[in-house]
Amino acid sequence: MERRKFLKNSGLGGAALMGGAWAAACKEETEGRKVEAKTLSGPMVIATWDVPNATAKAYEVLHGLGTALDAVEKGVMVEEADVENQSVGKGGRPDRDGHVTLDACIMDKDSRCGAVVYLRDIVHAVSVARKVMEETPHVMLAGEGAKKFALEMGFPEEDLLTEKSRQEWLEWKKTSKYEPVINIENHDTIGMLAIDSNGDIAGACTTSGMAYKMAGRIGDSPIIGAGLFVDNEVGGATATGMGEEVVRTVGSFLIVELMRQGKSPQEACEEGVRRIIAKKENYRDIQIGFIAVNKAGETGAFCIHPGFSYRKYSTAGHENIPAASYIKS
Repeated sequence: MERRKFLKNSGLGGAALMGGAWAAACKEETEGRKVEAKTLSGPMVIATWDVPNATAKAYEVLHGLGTALDAVEKGVMVEEADVENQSVGKGGRPDRDGHVTLDACIMDKDSRCGAVVYLRDIVHAVSVARKVMEETPHVMLAGEGAKKFALEMGFPEEDLLTEKSRQEWLEWKKTSKYEPVINIENHDTIGMLAIDSNGDIAGACTTSGMAYKMAGRIGDSPIIGAGLFVDNEVGGATATGMGEEVVRTVGSFLIVELMRQGKSPQEACEEGVRRIIAKKENYRDIQIGFIAVNKAGETGAFCIHPGFSYRKYSTAGHENIPAASYIKS
């Protein structure tokens, strides 16, 4: 999987495609002027990395006329449950103390959002984040409080450290050296954005964070505006890679605001990466990737180093799309 190579240079098989075209025409307010958006035929979903099972599950929900919110939750849950994906959910690589801790957030068409950080022993962090959004007056719960809430909501408690990840952690402890290296999967994310049959947008982002991170470290993934942002009048964006740098530029919010000002998703993603590079002298030592979609269903992606791609499932088909990069080789 290309996603697993990201940090060195850093579906729905049987489902029928949605028949018939529908138009989701929209107007955006852009600096006092009205801009007529293009039309979008049918629902669509995009996700960071080549995760065909996740996008297939999300599109299955959309194809059944489900909401974008349901689609992104069900989609990223696929990766959370995949023990072979060691950067998300069960089987994720632990922190330096040997604990697997999860971060996730979710955001809907009405700008409602929920997040959990440093959550232990619960597989589906994204679903707990949704419960925070729907069942509490808060946006974010952390640590033991997040776990207590999850158990109260009926989520099962489970040890997330698989034997494979445990053995790798024990090997790492021999040197205890932490140097994030581009194209080695020690920090990563799945971020997903969807547009449903009503033309509404939602997004979700989930991760187990940096491998062997300091206990308590939180990246961009559960931070609304950094790892994920959705504005139903404009579009959505999500990020992957070195989260600290995305937080510093409030990257996903920036990209959505650039789209509001009239930039295409591709132009906005490129500017988002350039903002990070401008503030990061040693940008060649890190990898950042953004994806975005606007209300018209146009998509974009950009990253620092080659190797990042995103999955797209729409009425036009199911494809993995390599992202353009600032550094060409």
